[in-house]
Amino acid sequence: MDNERTVLNHDDIRRTLVRIAHEIVEKNPDNEPAIVGIHRRGTYLAARLQKLVGGLLGIEPQLGDLDIAFYRDDVNAHSTESGRAPVVHATHLDFPIDGRTLVIVDDVLYTGRTVRAAIEALFDYGRPEKVQLAVLADRGHRELPIRPDFVGKNLPTARTERVNVRVKELDGVDEVTLSQLVEVET
Repeated sequence: MDNERTVLNHDDIRRTLVRIAHEIVEKNPDNEPAIVGIHRRGTYLAARLQKLVGGLLGIEPQLGDLDIAFYRDDVNAHSTESGRAPVVHATHLDFPIDGRTLVIVDDVLYTGRTVRAAIEALFDYGRPEKVQLAVLADRGHRELPIRPDFVGKNLPTARTERVNVRVKELDGVDEVTLSQLVEVET
């Protein structure tokens, strides 16, 4: 898009994730938290955080990823507003979560509904002792009382703006941009 403004580049994202990893270790001095990414981009950010936290602890924490397609309150398995079924990915939690500290990782925190769905999905797999939230960008406009424990960048936005997170593994580039939503005339 030609109306995009870059707010985090590759180096900014790297530094931000290093800082978040340090904060995770500092906030959890007596245990090794498991890192769980929300599909899609949260999964890639979680894998990076796992390596960074592992480098600080000397042992890599457990890593999982979570699909929330069937837990969203704005989508169900049979239809969406567009008439298409939701895209479903596999969930991988190959370790027990009962009694563990879990750090959920997502790219952007907006209304809080994605995080609510992720927490609901997690509790279908067990009962963690504590759930923490790490996000690369917090854009505000919460609809639910959800607040992240670890924030890469606070991005005050208008509802007419879009936060675009791109990760090298999926998009070929690491960046966070802001763009203006363009209304389509009918």
